[in-house]
Amino acid sequence: MVITALQLPVIGLELSAFVVLVIAAFAGGAFGAALGALPAFCFTGFLVVVGEGAAYAGAELAGSITGAVAFGPVFGPHVSFAGGAAAAAYAAKHDEMGAAFDFHNAKAITFALGTKPSHLAVGGAFGIVGMLIRQISGGLLLPWDPIAMGVTLSALLHRLVFGYSIIGVVAGDGIFDMTPFERGETRSEGEVSGDADKPGEERLAVEPWLPHQYKWPGVALIGFVTGVLGGYIWLETGSYFLGFGISAASLTFLNLGVEKIPVTHHMTLPASTAGAAVVASDPGGSALLVVIVAAIFGVYGALLGETWQRIFYAHADTHWDPPAAAITLATFTIAILYILGVFPGSAWVPALGL
Repeated sequence: MVITALQLPVIGLELSAFVVLVIAAFAGGAFGAALGALPAFCFTGFLVVVGEGAAYAGAELAGSITGAVAFGPVFGPHVSFAGGAAAAAYAAKHDEMGAAFDFHNAKAITFALGTKPSHLAVGGAFGIVGMLIRQISGGLLLPWDPIAMGVTLSALLHRLVFGYSIIGVVAGDGIFDMTPFERGETRSEGEVSGDADKPGEERLAVEPWLPHQYKWPGVALIGFVTGVLGGYIWLETGSYFLGFGISAASLTFLNLGVEKIPVTHHMTLPASTAGAAVVASDPGGSALLVVIVAAIFGVYGALLGETWQRIFYAHADTHWDPPAAAITLATFTIAILYILGVFPGSAWVPALGL
């Protein structure tokens, strides 16, 4: 057996294909650093819309746009977004960012880092990390979205590697308390380091992920609305990912500075997936059931995102993506409901091969 034909069982690739994937993932992560994590993710959204739209129209090889490009080593969030977030954490740690961001500069995921070799190298290295997490998770058929898990674990890793606190300094009456932000409270002198733009004592004591989207009633309601839309889109098109793509593409406006654009991809994706799973991809006369379950999972994804941001984002220094963590847990819930026999299917979510 020649070396190019060696199999990597967990990864699911021949060695030569794996080497190509590593090189591509490095380039994808570096490109995410150059563009900035959020601009790169916006391209993910546009490419998903194009790929799923082409698939709906019956275009040949349309699925490869979504699978190989939008979710692959070019613009897969576990590669480009995670690489961009890691590069921002590195640049801020070395006072090389200067993003003039209201929070810690390492959270400035809208900021393009350009062409500095060290920033591109960090983005590329974490692009490879995200790719490996995705391939191992997918190869083992672990019961969650492997891409979302890649984004989540990559953020945890970049905090460890670059010496950031996992949780940060908790202010107020506990980790879920956002009222210090509402009162405009700042951190105590010396309590935590600042960044290139401001010393620690000028930072807000609590930095909510989305200052316009953190109050529970509004979060739940936008989850309901987008959950219904995610379920309806699946009913009409059969696409699990089109709603996600639309949500992701809409963040272009947020990146351009349009105020109060909601972030909803962690609502639409669980919604369309759960709606499909509850009828095992055969809606028949169960359209109402699909929409109801989609609405429930839209709210569930929304509340999960807010919960995760209060634990891992609001008190810390770097970007830890609440939607990715929410999608991971929401898809895990769908897989468990299938394994337990509550749902007749799990849609596209792996379920331990069952």
